[in-house]
Amino acid sequence: MSKPFPVMILALTALSACASNSAQYRDQPLVAKVDNGMSKDQVVQIGGKPDAETERTAVPGTCFDYLLSQAGNRQPYSVSFDGSGKVDHTAFMTCAEWSNAQRKARLPSMGGSSGSGY
Repeated sequence: MSKPFPVMILALTALSACASNSAQYRDQPLVAKVDNGMSKDQVVQIGGKPDAETERTAVPGTCFDYLLSQAGNRQPYSVSFDGSGKVDHTAFMTCAEWSNAQRKARLPSMGGSSGSGY
């Protein structure tokens, strides 16, 4: 399997999560106003203090976990920051889920064809 294939799967998974929740939560400040390149302070001004802040495990940086509420429904939402503290990703998933997706996308391909090779 080539490296672009896992990245494509990751992107499609992230997009499907966004598509299913973005309409319901699009007016939430974090969803509507947070953009790539913003600082942590800017994000906190928009969305308030996160429920948790963790170090990213697959790529250097940190991540804020929030729990959005709308019409009695609750949805995790993460804001991820690169090593310089700037937003580089937002998603309708927890920071742990995002780190796991990043880690899977970075795994080296085993190469070769299917089967055991014997």
